[in-house]
Amino acid sequence: MKIRTKKSERGQSLVELAISLLVLLYLLSGVVEFGIAFFQFIQLRDAAQEGALYGSLHPPTSAAANDPNRLLIIARVRAASAQPINLADTTKVNVVVTTSGSACVADGITVSVSFDHRVFMPFIPRLVGISSVPPTIPLTGSVTDTILNSTAPGC
Repeated sequence: MKIRTKKSERGQSLVELAISLLVLLYLLSGVVEFGIAFFQFIQLRDAAQEGALYGSLHPPTSAAANDPNRLLIIARVRAASAQPINLADTTKVNVVVTTSGSACVADGITVSVSFDHRVFMPFIPRLVGISSVPPTIPLTGSVTDTILNSTAPGC
């Protein structure tokens, strides 16, 4: 049995498909963008964990930025991974090492790694309200660990 349709309803399914396909593609591209940003965040957090673990055994002995142990912690973080973010790139990745107290045993050491994820989908910044040019999402991985071994003066 053949179903007859009116001539005015012929393109209805095609229009419905086009509209729903557009919505599905927007959702899919948003999921891809979020997945990439989340993967980069995990990389930053893992690199900060690597630096905090190393810093808990070899904490900075002074608050100076050129402290040898502080530089070794930063080098350890930067060597942790090169994909998807090149952590060795000092222009895009920022590493900060701070200690609570005088860096003695049982004090805390915090390693923070930050990076600006550049949004590559052209319509997402408008959708979520990002107004920076180029559109970026700031990502920061931060880990605090307990200092287990210290050679800092006064400990």
